[in-house]
Amino acid sequence: MGVDLNSDLGESFGRWRLGDDQTMLGLVTSANVACGFHAGDPSTLRATCAGAAAAGVVIGAQVGYRDLAGFGRRFIDVEPASLTDDVLYQLGALDGFARVAGTSVRYVKPHGALYHAVVHHEAQAAAVVRAVGEYDERLAVLGLCGSALHRAARAGGLRTVCEAFADRAYTAEGTLVDRHREGAVLTDPEEVARRCLQMVTEGRVQAVDGTLVAVRPESVCVHGDSPGAVAMAAAVRRLLDRAGVPVRAFVDT
Repeated sequence: MGVDLNSDLGESFGRWRLGDDQTMLGLVTSANVACGFHAGDPSTLRATCAGAAAAGVVIGAQVGYRDLAGFGRRFIDVEPASLTDDVLYQLGALDGFARVAGTSVRYVKPHGALYHAVVHHEAQAAAVVRAVGEYDERLAVLGLCGSALHRAARAGGLRTVCEAFADRAYTAEGTLVDRHREGAVLTDPEEVARRCLQMVTEGRVQAVDGTLVAVRPESVCVHGDSPGAVAMAAAVRRLLDRAGVPVRAFVDT
């Protein structure tokens, strides 16, 4: 038994700094790197890819809507063909920086509103999958278990990887609580670590209504932009190590 630990990185833009990417790269095994549409500028993306390569951390492309102002957290009703092209554009850009760093993009994970949309939005899920398959059918697709994204990816012959969130609250249906609701984002490092361990070793997590939801993640996310992200990731690593759970990437570096 083992689990991957991932985080959203490369989200600074110009003089605006977000998160501590360098420290997080010493704690996680996979990095969901922004691709410039929801966050990240070229220099940030290049530096993040170089840092990931040096740390032996697997690079994934975190693709999103073209929404810098909203940090990619606003749904955009993009026509599917255009969304496919947007994802291809982002994949190619990040993979270029990864290759310069001596590695390559190994998986794709939607960001923010796109992540939530492709849980149920069949057309947008298919558009994302089409882009991944056209770019490189060896890439894995990281997303919510049971999502439209995963159904489309499996139908297209792509590998799917089930993800859970250590620092987000869950509904009884197994989806994430909307960020605008109180308590949607968890900030206590010890609570986050306990929830992560429960998901990995017991295959369940407590929802906001108190029920236990089945969750069997291959990868667990700690958001790099969350308050105290480094402390939470460190607490997760400590508890997993203490419990004897290997922390390793779901693909080889």
